[in-house]
Amino acid sequence: MSKKSVVKNYLYNAIYQILSIIIPLITTPYLSRVLGAEKIGIYSYTLSITTYFILFGSLGVAMYGQREIAYMQNDISKRSKTFFEIFIMKCCTLFISLVIFYFTFCINGQYSMYYKILILEIIANVIDISWYFQGLEEFKKTVTRNTIVKIISVICIFLFVKNEYDFNKYFYIYVLSNFFGNFTLWLYLPKYVKKVKLKKLEIYKHFKPTISLFIPQIAVQVYTVLDKTMIGMIVDDKSEVGYYEQAQKIIKLLVTIATSLGVVMMPRIAATYSEGNMKKVKEYMENSFSFIMFLSFPLMLGMISISSKFVPIFYGDGYDKVIPLIAIISPIIVLIGLSNVMGIQYLLPTKQQNKYTLSVIIGAIVNFTFNLLLIYKWKSIGASIATIIAEFSVTATQFFLLRKEISVIDVIKSSAKYVFSALIMFLISIFLGKFIKNNLLSIICQVLSSSIVYFGLLLLLKDKIIFMGENLIKNKMKKFIKIGE
Repeated sequence: MSKKSVVKNYLYNAIYQILSIIIPLITTPYLSRVLGAEKIGIYSYTLSITTYFILFGSLGVAMYGQREIAYMQNDISKRSKTFFEIFIMKCCTLFISLVIFYFTFCINGQYSMYYKILILEIIANVIDISWYFQGLEEFKKTVTRNTIVKIISVICIFLFVKNEYDFNKYFYIYVLSNFFGNFTLWLYLPKYVKKVKLKKLEIYKHFKPTISLFIPQIAVQVYTVLDKTMIGMIVDDKSEVGYYEQAQKIIKLLVTIATSLGVVMMPRIAATYSEGNMKKVKEYMENSFSFIMFLSFPLMLGMISISSKFVPIFYGDGYDKVIPLIAIISPIIVLIGLSNVMGIQYLLPTKQQNKYTLSVIIGAIVNFTFNLLLIYKWKSIGASIATIIAEFSVTATQFFLLRKEISVIDVIKSSAKYVFSALIMFLISIFLGKFIKNNLLSIICQVLSSSIVYFGLLLLLKDKIIFMGENLIKNKMKKFIKIGE
């Protein structure tokens, strides 16, 4: 198999990430008005509980499987054997998890009806083989699948969810879209695997290494999902979970943009590392850090600058508390971006998962502790503060553990122009915000004007990423013109 273009795969992934942003921009304002904060809170709370069972059932298969397949991209026999071994193991563990979930939450209880629907979400994760195609760097297939599924789910939301009594329908649309989306990847599979005799499979050998990646995933879930669970358990008003969910939703979309390169780089660095080319690995890392800084600072400051106007227009009445939550949570765009480069893109592909595990365990402990201290008093605001402290602890720990391999000073120096340009953009955005009206068109003009300032400043500063993008566009245009001729 020939090497895949990192740029090409990034563009495929970036297109999907853009779609991931556009769709919530369409559905979230509608659902927040139709369902209300309390129903959104119930949805977020029950889904957070289900996520734990998916996590425990999946072990560390997604990351482990993607990495292992990346190591053996060019050997169809080895990767076919590995695929079936990992998939069968995942089926067994998720089945056990499903049984426990059913008898714990689906028989009795306040939200048992919703948990029964969410059984399909666990089954959808059983048949999810996107990790295999990501390991092969076949991002076009996963992007095509996800795009079609998301578009269909949006159509279904507007057709079938008309009021708060259609809450069950919304649950069904969510889980069925995931189920059928995951199922479609199996249609591509016969071209990428060959038959393997059952007696040749060595399923148990993958158990220990998946556990080593499972531990950090538990820790990650503690400080990404547990906060919603704890708000729901500690605070009687489920609207608090709804406010937190809505703030997290918009910020996590921006995080996805900033970290989208990581999805592509993880298998690429794993393949490069398996070839022993550490010089190329370091080159990839330097470019990743620059790219993260290039995106994360303007996304963070830009979101803060428009939040007071954006929230009332986007979510509707009754969501004013989301404004301070967005301002508090926004710095995780930068923090998660940095930890994504060090953890997902470097530590895992280079088989240093012990360092990655330690960093996220520290983050989980910090998050749990501060959640207990702050949620009782400040509810969703307390959870937001705890999230920032936790993400900072993860990033700081990784920088410390990699101090001999990655220079913090060099990263700070390389980010100086992005910080400067983003701060100027932020001030101009705040200034413009004082004069524009509270409507969507005015916010779009504010965002576009600020973006022009940011990219214009980087162009004057001769930033390498700007010029890389310019050269890429020129090359694409030349190819297009030649095809036209």
